[in-house]
Amino acid sequence: MSDSHNPALQHHFDDLGQQYEASNMGMWAFIAQEILFFGGLFGGYTVYRNLYTDAFIEGSQKLDLSLGAFNTVVLIASSLTVALAVRAAQMGKKNAIFAWMIATMILGLTFLGVKYFEYAHKFHDFLVPGESFLTGGPYVGLFDAAMAGQLKIFFSFYFVMTGMHALHMVIGIGLMLYYLPKIWRGTYNSEYFNPIENFGLYWHFVDIIWIFLFPLLYLIGGRM
Repeated sequence: MSDSHNPALQHHFDDLGQQYEASNMGMWAFIAQEILFFGGLFGGYTVYRNLYTDAFIEGSQKLDLSLGAFNTVVLIASSLTVALAVRAAQMGKKNAIFAWMIATMILGLTFLGVKYFEYAHKFHDFLVPGESFLTGGPYVGLFDAAMAGQLKIFFSFYFVMTGMHALHMVIGIGLMLYYLPKIWRGTYNSEYFNPIENFGLYWHFVDIIWIFLFPLLYLIGGRM
């Protein structure tokens, strides 16, 4: 089948090669603006961590290191499974694409499930920034007003940064749910696989963000 008769070819492209290059460039442009977005969060974190180092170390001690480390392993594994899904797509192996995407989804849901328990524990300990911050739980009365305010800044960064990361994972899982029926119908093959490849780029980016978040939030002050 020539490119001009391939159902995957959009009408505004001359051939699948041109479509692939345009799609790939668009994905990298999207990732670049995502880097700018998270870069602002990392920049703000750096400023306040230098201003309130002791409070940020104290806040880090209130995070569950074992759960954070477990989720790091989960995401590293998901990077492998999504890479295998991309490779299977490049080789036109429909069943393998489907299986590796399912595995990636399971790992993503595992990560989000662990994050839910982490967040629930923070609510239980009154460590969620707001009017009720440190008004109850095991840490009530342990910190003076200055330290409490600085801890609130740490946990604000924690929830915003990990929350935005989790939102990107939810979007990724939604994309996988969208792709799975198409994979099952054999839409993607060795000639047309760039949607799966671009999704792989997105998922790897989300994983890399966590690789930075884990040490910055959980390993402050040489905590091991």
